[in-house]
Amino acid sequence: MKLYRIVLLLLTASFGFLTGCTPEDTTVFDQTLLIGRWQSGTLHYRYDTGGAGVTWDTANDVTEAEAQAFTWTLVKSDLTHIYVTEMGLDGTRVGIPKVYTVEKLTTTQLVYSDAFGARDSFTKSN
Repeated sequence: MKLYRIVLLLLTASFGFLTGCTPEDTTVFDQTLLIGRWQSGTLHYRYDTGGAGVTWDTANDVTEAEAQAFTWTLVKSDLTHIYVTEMGLDGTRVGIPKVYTVEKLTTTQLVYSDAFGARDSFTKSN
């Protein structure tokens, strides 16, 4: 009888773990909608075909010609930017990823958020 209670307790606990999982992300956004220039206030992004892009902020007196380059991927709703920068005195180049969750992507609007709760909304500007 004691063994029966232990097995029952373990089964009950395992069902609790199974129901506690979040559902898999099944939202798939069309990458071709991302291609082009996007703007939110003074912040600009340009997504090019092939996964290249640049970003600049006119509030910092930065133009598109001086923009910071990055590479991007969009898998389902996960948008990843990888910024390559030099670190340390030896000039070692490292990729710094920033991951966002796309909430909305249309021909004119892009909305995404990051894991820290920051949410950005852009309009297509080209």
